[in-house]
Amino acid sequence: MAKQRAFDRGLFTLVVLLVALGLVMVYSASAAVARAEGAADGLLANPYLRKQALAALIGLGAMLAAMHLDYRWLKRPAVAWALFGGAVVLLVAVLFAPPINGTRRWFLLGGLSLQPSELAKLALVPFVAYHLERKEDRVNRPALLLPVGLGTLLVFGLVLLEPDLGTALLLAVTVFLMLFVAGLSWRYIAAGAAIGLPVLAVLVWSESYRRARLFAFLDPEADPLGAGYQVLQSLIAVGTGGVFGLGLGNSIQKLFYLPYAHSDFIYSILAEELGLLGAGAVVLLFLALSWRGLRAAFHAPDAFGRYLGLGLTAMLVVQALVNISVTIALLPTKGIPLPFLSYGGTSLVVSMTACGVLLNLSEHG
Repeated sequence: MAKQRAFDRGLFTLVVLLVALGLVMVYSASAAVARAEGAADGLLANPYLRKQALAALIGLGAMLAAMHLDYRWLKRPAVAWALFGGAVVLLVAVLFAPPINGTRRWFLLGGLSLQPSELAKLALVPFVAYHLERKEDRVNRPALLLPVGLGTLLVFGLVLLEPDLGTALLLAVTVFLMLFVAGLSWRYIAAGAAIGLPVLAVLVWSESYRRARLFAFLDPEADPLGAGYQVLQSLIAVGTGGVFGLGLGNSIQKLFYLPYAHSDFIYSILAEELGLLGAGAVVLLFLALSWRGLRAAFHAPDAFGRYLGLGLTAMLVVQALVNISVTIALLPTKGIPLPFLSYGGTSLVVSMTACGVLLNLSEHG
């Protein structure tokens, strides 16, 4: 058994910095919305900050628990299959929940919300890592590709039905990266692209709001008050910030110009208030997170730990890359939060729990 050592304090510090910055930015970005909803001025009166702070406390507890729970517990067949089965049950159940904003993505629990598609990330990655370790010498054979492919397709389909194409694609990309590192043959990659890209095109074209987002991405100024409004307001926020920003709390776009300023587009508000220096610092923090996460993964004492760490790191970093790319119009608009920073309790708890597993991995390197 590999000698256990101290956890990665650098990774722990990165998580704390990102969560702390996220709390500050959620308070700033949601202040106008909170006042409009009747909340009094003041730090503790902001309901968005209170809920996000509660999620941060729960996430801290989950992260500390994951740090002290040997990651190898996750590769027990009963655990891997139970996590996967539980995620599938929740994804099916949420389809019968009352719709919110035209989608069925959340369970409402006494004023708080639970998003099963976020929890599915913590189930699918260990499930794939479990199969990869057991069949590492058969990566390009049906013995591995069938259970991993069918499991991923099942989760992808259920998340898509919510509908949430962005999260479904994020899960698929994470699994692909795990398989690619494991040695997936280029012929399967080519076959997957030949099938997947036309299917993706059909999925985008089959829904009017997805077509509108695609056209707005290609030419947002063609419909500046409609489909292109959100991305244009985001670009205005980023551009207004300049190098040094307008100052913390001084965003103009959060005053009901930029929709979802405290959630999906919080990076735009951050860039407006903290400027290029602040926005660049966030990118550097995520780059450092990817380095420490991959370091923990590739120093793991077994194949399961290697694939588990890779999958969790890819999940966080790819999601951050997609969110930031959307805010600066490099990708079509997607409802994907920025890990640690965007308002959303389930996303924050899941992200911190994933980092807890990475911290546990770092102890066994």
